[in-house]
Amino acid sequence: MSVDKVDTLGARARMLGRLRASAPAAVASSVDALDARIDAHYAQRRVHDAAMLATRTARIEQFQRMLEAAHAEVVCASSQAWPAALAQRLAATGVKRLLLDTSSAEGAALAAALRTNAAAIETRTYAEPIETWKSELFDEIDAGFTVARSGLAATGTLIVVPDANAPRTVSLVPPLHIALVHAHTLHADLHTAVATERWRDGMPTNLVMVSGPSKTSDIQQTTAYGAHGPRALWVIVVTDSDNESDTRNGAAQ
Repeated sequence: MSVDKVDTLGARARMLGRLRASAPAAVASSVDALDARIDAHYAQRRVHDAAMLATRTARIEQFQRMLEAAHAEVVCASSQAWPAALAQRLAATGVKRLLLDTSSAEGAALAAALRTNAAAIETRTYAEPIETWKSELFDEIDAGFTVARSGLAATGTLIVVPDANAPRTVSLVPPLHIALVHAHTLHADLHTAVATERWRDGMPTNLVMVSGPSKTSDIQQTTAYGAHGPRALWVIVVTDSDNESDTRNGAAQ
């Protein structure tokens, strides 16, 4: 007996088409009105916070302040200095195995710096299905390195968009998560990020927001780090030139 294959995508498209066709014009206008109210709210809020978030330096300082309040470590370095500085810090911390995406410019730069500094750190890429190296991933990888798409200064939040070369596992499984974000991608708040990056034109299928290391509390409010993810978070803020590298903490060391 043969079973006809169900065209689920076609059925979904037809159903959504019927819903859109039957939706009254008032619904669309109410959505537009709601968008306008949200935009007006954040515009008014930005007037109040203008001094704090108007400049790039102010956004970097607020971003760092909020992350450090959540027990993350934040350092700023120039695009030329950060790879070698981070390689030295990883070696000094005792990291032996690092998971990273060498197909990205930042991942390749860090891997090259590790080789140049003769650091005894093995780099590992996410090139195989997790089923073939799950034990190694959970038991032997010390740190994972990711590149954030952007950041939110108001809350100290990293916006990471995982892909096949750097899936969510890279930022969730290793006990140390190292995230790099470029200073020019720091937005004042989530509303600005959504509008500037035009999320409405194509939301990513998987979006991770990180505002500190993993933590949880029991009924007695005892906080424990690393229960559901990395117990430590390092954030490297890459400034645009050597002149901007010495903001608050100097180079990553």
